[in-house]
Amino acid sequence: MLSIALAGKPNAGKSTFYTAATMADVDVANYPFTTIDANRGVSYVRTDCPCLERDERCNADNCEDGKRYVPIELLDVAGLVPGAHEGKGLGNQFLDELTNADVIVNVIDASGGTNEKGEPVDIGEHDPLEDIDFVEEEMDLWLAGIVDRNWESIERKSRSPGFDIDDALAEMLTGFGASPTDVARTLREIDYPADPIQWDDDHREALAREIRQRTKPIVVAANKIDIAPEENVEKLLELDKPVIPTTAEGELALRRAADNGLVDYDPGDETLEVGDDVNDAQREALEGLAETMAEHDGTGVQTALDYAVYDLLEHLTAYPVEDASKWSDGSGNVLPDAHLLPQGSTPVDLAYAVHSDIGDGYLHAVDAKSSREIGETYELEEGDVIKIVSTN
Repeated sequence: MLSIALAGKPNAGKSTFYTAATMADVDVANYPFTTIDANRGVSYVRTDCPCLERDERCNADNCEDGKRYVPIELLDVAGLVPGAHEGKGLGNQFLDELTNADVIVNVIDASGGTNEKGEPVDIGEHDPLEDIDFVEEEMDLWLAGIVDRNWESIERKSRSPGFDIDDALAEMLTGFGASPTDVARTLREIDYPADPIQWDDDHREALAREIRQRTKPIVVAANKIDIAPEENVEKLLELDKPVIPTTAEGELALRRAADNGLVDYDPGDETLEVGDDVNDAQREALEGLAETMAEHDGTGVQTALDYAVYDLLEHLTAYPVEDASKWSDGSGNVLPDAHLLPQGSTPVDLAYAVHSDIGDGYLHAVDAKSSREIGETYELEEGDVIKIVSTN
């Protein structure tokens, strides 16, 4: 399962974002380091279900009238403060928790109502732009420190016959989630001496920054847009970075209201429908939230998760079935499963995602939409429905 980590300074709204996205009970409070131990939960990315192409909607548990929700892991860890890479605050704990994440959502306080340490200040007093580069810098320097501490082993290996720097760095960085391909591509992008003994701090830092960008891409969730000064939001959206306007509190309110039957709303909807069983105060609050959603195409929570997986990680959703004509499993359940795979994946990759035995026994595959057999080199597309034929 893909893992998304929520990063950011304390009190930016990470725990509220996490609660809204998972509906799990966590501590949410207006002071730094509310989160000490990492929270892990299941959230979802949203896509169009292939059942929209049929006369009837499917009966999958995670499909709401054609809105398909595919599970991912969401991780909420302790807030980051300046100097975290040196161990300040809960820095080491925070950064270590990021090791296994595939992508980062940097939750910032777009209202400027918290300073660099996460302490409450007047709205607009702090510049939220500082919170974007700050998280990237702390992550880069933290990884640079890891590289530096392990560089002596690289130097020792370089004295051995047959030394390959690609292999040595891949072995060192595998715990950070870097593949041999990531390392090879990184080395093509940076300038460095052939002899590791001649590398200096700048070379190692360049390596760390490039590896972090490849293995831990970041999307910014500009949170608290419902109270943020307009000029703050405009500045953030003008950046040459992926920035998603977000109101985690608004999303959480909508999730709870929907659970209580007060609104008609599914995560990721750009509008909401207020029910009849609300009082005047609730209606006023919901109508105000609806105006914010209309301006920013929703609350942004679902959008940020979707962007992280489908855009930054460049994944797609594929649906394995046993019956190509009915798009069902052996029990008649229509489109019961959905798998997230990297773009460029093949039917063989999907077979292994279903089960290693299915992959080992792979014979061929059928595109259920066209009822045509497809080759093992066929590149899957978003929404493909595939029947895998296997000996196992």
